[in-house]
Amino acid sequence: MPGVQKSIVLSAFNKDERGTLLPAFEPRQMKREETAVYIAQTLVRDYDGVVVRCSEKSHAIGGQGPSVILFRSGLVPEFE
Repeated sequence: MPGVQKSIVLSAFNKDERGTLLPAFEPRQMKREETAVYIAQTLVRDYDGVVVRCSEKSHAIGGQGPSVILFRSGLVPEFE
């Protein structure tokens, strides 16, 4: 759709010694949903939580749509 940009983000998390959930690395922008989900599936053994989320931004109205969870495993924070 013209004027719409899709954002696909892969994130992973680990718990610290106090049990606080922390990002394992900076969120990674991905080009394709299928690739992001595949990579996330390979990371589930290495991190306490892995998530892939997608949202769309409309340049015409200047707004970011809600995040859609494409893949979720383990402990991850809640996303809007």
